Amino acid sequence: MPAPDEVREAALEVVEVGKTWPDGTRALQDVSFAVAPGETLALVGESGSGKTTLLRMFNRLVEPTAGEARVAGRRTADLDPIALRRRIGYVPQDGGLLPHWRVERNVELVPRLLGWDRRRRGERTREMLELVGLDPGAHAGRYPAELSGGQRQRVAFARALAADPPVVLLDEPFGALDALTRLELHRQFLDLKRRLGKTTVLVTHDLGEAFRLADRIGVMRAGRLLQLGRPEDLVAAPAHDYVRELLALRAGLPSQPADPPDRPGAASPTAPRS
Repeated sequence: MPAPDEVREAALEVVEVGKTWPDGTRALQDVSFAVAPGETLALVGESGSGKTTLLRMFNRLVEPTAGEARVAGRRTADLDPIALRRRIGYVPQDGGLLPHWRVERNVELVPRLLGWDRRRRGERTREMLELVGLDPGAHAGRYPAELSGGQRQRVAFARALAADPPVVLLDEPFGALDALTRLELHRQFLDLKRRLGKTTVLVTHDLGEAFRLADRIGVMRAGRLLQLGRPEDLVAAPAHDYVRELLALRAGLPSQPADPPDRPGAASPTAPRS
């Protein structure tokens, strides 16, 4: 995979983006980075750091109030949001499966919206279920409530990949799973990463997960991007006390709480969680 500064056109980019909610709370301030084609970037930070808000700018579920987001070099503000979302895979925090639809219909959602015929949708659904390690014969006809948490997340991944999008956005897809299931899905994610080469942005609270899955990591706090780099770069040269604190926690070492950066805005109970 080429390094981000070696590609002429980033797959994803944000340029000095900011977000202020209607109540005046600043969720993001002056965030800029680019994601290379085929790269996996993890955004790490505590609740309220702005990472989910940032992620959702790429598929226009959130609009910036300053700066701009770009997909394949084009400003998202210039793109039709519905068409944009149909060509970006997305796994929200809870998986987002429709509970009254069987697995097969959940997986084929985007291909159906794109007008694929029934035979093509059926073949793709079987292919995607096999790709994520589920037997189509045993699982395609079930409802989400009849699956385990790990199986539901596998279905969510299958749905996100069904239309073969070049970009996949993952909002804490492993956070609600037990430790053994999470590790198994980590192994499967790394296998899919090698096989498919998708451009991926992953939101997580878990620095260890980010180290395991991502090519680069962006550490966020209070709406700001504190540091962006490869895992080994963060270890070798942490750029902020908060980054050092996270690294110490990951290593199981005693540490002192880091002073927060200047907050871009006061916390608000009405502002969406990020």
